[in-house]
Amino acid sequence: MSYLGVGVSPGNVPVYHSTNLKVIDRRVRVAELVLRCVICGLGVIAAALVGTDTQVKEIFTIQKKAKFTDMKALVFLVIANGIIAAYSLVQVLRCVVSMVRGNVLFSKPIAWIIFSGDQVMAYVSVAAVGAAAQSAVFAKLGQSELQWMKICNMYDKFCNQVGEGIASALLVSLSTVVLSCISAFNLFRLYGGNKSKSSSATSW
Repeated sequence: MSYLGVGVSPGNVPVYHSTNLKVIDRRVRVAELVLRCVICGLGVIAAALVGTDTQVKEIFTIQKKAKFTDMKALVFLVIANGIIAAYSLVQVLRCVVSMVRGNVLFSKPIAWIIFSGDQVMAYVSVAAVGAAAQSAVFAKLGQSELQWMKICNMYDKFCNQVGEGIASALLVSLSTVVLSCISAFNLFRLYGGNKSKSSSATSW
């Protein structure tokens, strides 16, 4: 039995279900909004740092220009972070509208789409950072067995800026993983089987 959001347990101990749920819902929404803003901002920074990075060196009167398109892993990193930033911006707008209106703006199918989208962004981000980090290690340390030079000895400025971009992308990656967990929590909290069970129990 419930009255004004106060449930009564078998031991006659009042439990404030409605108030606790509202507090949890508000905190989850704020955390989601902050994370999506962080992802959007850092995603743009990572893409800009790597995408605009160039350095020209003169070797035996021949000018050699290093740019991110020379490494496919960096191209993947730039594209991935651009897509993640754009996706996060759309989700930020949705979160803001949802908080202003004070209600849930999506149905169960759309909730599943958002959950799936967050999962995909997390996987893509982790893959892009992993590939870029591996290429950065080869550029920094070289590979004597394959006769690969230490490129960063020649293009130090280029490598430093790429390193900053990868660091930003790493933060994006970690944030997307946390966000995907929050997205899963939102989905099953709002539309999981426990909700229907608790609703039926409260009606009694």
